[in-house]
Amino acid sequence: MSIHKLSAGSGYDYLTRQVAALDATEKGHVGLASYYTERGETPGAWIGSGMAGIDGLSAGEPVTAEQMRALFGAGMHPLAATRLNQLDATDLTDANVQTATRLGAPFKVYAGDVSAFRVEVAKRIAVLHGRAHLGDDAVSAAVRARVRTEVAREFFRNEHGRDPINAREVAATIVKASRPRTQTVAGYDLTFSPVKSVSTLWAVADPHIAAQIEEAHQAAVQDALNFIERYALFSRQGRNGVRQVNVTGLVAAAFTHRDSRAGDPDLHAHVAVANKVQTLDGRWLSIDGRVLFKATVAASETYNTALEQHLRDTLGVRFAERADTDPGKRPVREIVGVDPALNQRWSTRRVLITMRQGELAARFQRDHGRPPTPVEALQLAQQATLETRDAKHEPRSLAEQRTAWHAQAAETLGGPDAVQVMISRALNPIPITSPHVDADWVAVTAGKVLAAMEEWRSTWQSWHVRAEAQRYVRSAEIDTDKVEQLVELLVAEVQTRSVSLTSTDDGISEPVALRRVDGSSVYTVAGSELFTSARILSAEQRLVAAAGRSDGRVVDASTVELALLESAANGNALDPGQTALIRSMSLPGRGCNWRSPRPAPARPPPCAPWFRRGATAEARWLGWSRPPPRPCSSAKPPVHRPKRWPSSLGPSTTLTCPTGVTVSTGPRW
Repeated sequence: MSIHKLSAGSGYDYLTRQVAALDATEKGHVGLASYYTERGETPGAWIGSGMAGIDGLSAGEPVTAEQMRALFGAGMHPLAATRLNQLDATDLTDANVQTATRLGAPFKVYAGDVSAFRVEVAKRIAVLHGRAHLGDDAVSAAVRARVRTEVAREFFRNEHGRDPINAREVAATIVKASRPRTQTVAGYDLTFSPVKSVSTLWAVADPHIAAQIEEAHQAAVQDALNFIERYALFSRQGRNGVRQVNVTGLVAAAFTHRDSRAGDPDLHAHVAVANKVQTLDGRWLSIDGRVLFKATVAASETYNTALEQHLRDTLGVRFAERADTDPGKRPVREIVGVDPALNQRWSTRRVLITMRQGELAARFQRDHGRPPTPVEALQLAQQATLETRDAKHEPRSLAEQRTAWHAQAAETLGGPDAVQVMISRALNPIPITSPHVDADWVAVTAGKVLAAMEEWRSTWQSWHVRAEAQRYVRSAEIDTDKVEQLVELLVAEVQTRSVSLTSTDDGISEPVALRRVDGSSVYTVAGSELFTSARILSAEQRLVAAAGRSDGRVVDASTVELALLESAANGNALDPGQTALIRSMSLPGRGCNWRSPRPAPARPPPCAPWFRRGATAEARWLGWSRPPPRPCSSAKPPVHRPKRWPSSLGPSTTLTCPTGVTVSTGPRW
């Protein structure tokens, strides 16, 4: 499951275009309701326990475009227009109109909230438009990107008094300057997608089996939403939202889609959750998004586990870990018997689009000296989709889709008979003995979950433990209705073995009115308690002790400076803070130093051994036997090395490489 915000006003329209471009087959502006119901998809339906508080609508009723515009566009009652029309002329008082149309406060739309950066960009584009005498034709995307780059460099120079040293600073300026100062969240788009083998089997199985697969998917989505409503759905009250309070449930619209933008089978569901929840005392407020985002992975794993359980119960299929899973990622479990070649066949288009998008992004960076913004990246994605498309992907009925998918499957596997053999193999897997769940299993598995927590993070919360517990429960032989109980046992056992870092007893006992349904104080944030383990604390003590020592080996200053110069020559210029970090951690001979196993854009590039990918996680003495090697990079850019190293380095020392690149140590050495 993934989660994305939906914004009201102009920001809301912008975000719906983003989502639409990822799924739809047409280009251009698409309204939210049109996006969810286009291509002949099954109409959406209202879902969520919070629907009980929406007068005139019930869970399960179909969603209309007018209802979506009222709720997600303005924060009004979905039937606001209908209810307003039902009022008599004598009843049109302000109080009656508000009662008929409102769900709490309407969304605030800041029409004039346009940054100075966007205004300046618009002015320059308008000038170019007039000079070129384009009439109704728009200025090209390339020209717009060039203008944004020019304006961003000027804004950066005005703010910092210097030119940006790399493309990252230019891109960050564009993002910062383009962001609206105020933004209202209209809702959250939760997307539920099963593993590829589920969509593959659903696409080629007979309609009866396909219907059962789709029902299992929908049941798993409902299980995940139930988890969110029980553990992660709250609102906030009081000054600055200091009190976190219970609510009745979600108000959401669910839409099931059948294919990807490439036309491949891709069974998935979009659940548009309105940022409107009703408190237990009847007030309509907004969702506390902090907890919702914290619970995303746990909700996703809840969906994955529930889907496996429902498919096992209805069809008897079996899941197993995929052999080619990236060792650095969590294992992916696929349906046993579904041919990986067919899964790959229906993922190839996505790969081609991604590859072409990467090529376009690289060309964009070369042309403009910065990476594309999210809007420009979307345009590149649309361009990549069009350029790699064999034929126009028009909306198709389910029957037309299934006919095409059967033909593709037969072509990939070697004929219709091979397809039927694969289906039979998937629906009749060889039985295996699953682990029996008892007290010993719970104890052993809790130890494995705790070990996973220690391996992946130094501190954790209940969300992390619950997600990991879900992964282990999938392999257990247990009835579907017992899964939640088993997960709760594992979470409780792991937390018992963990060390709490959060003080929960402040000596104050709140009255019942200031406690949530589970008895916790409204002045605490659900799921915020932080845990670690005795092993982690012991390791940190060793690190602290090592950091206090200064008898380790020292990298001489000239070696460090040469590595920094070489990094700059290769296009990895560091800002002053990054440079100071490298010098401070390599020269004093400290017992331990910071390292980055996977350098992020905001972190120093791998210009020395302690930054190299694959370094061990434990602290180590600086005992290098030779000067730092050249910067490592997956892209393997050309390495600029000086023709001749100088005998000594000092202020403003200049080095010239064979490629013509010249670098200097600068006036301050």
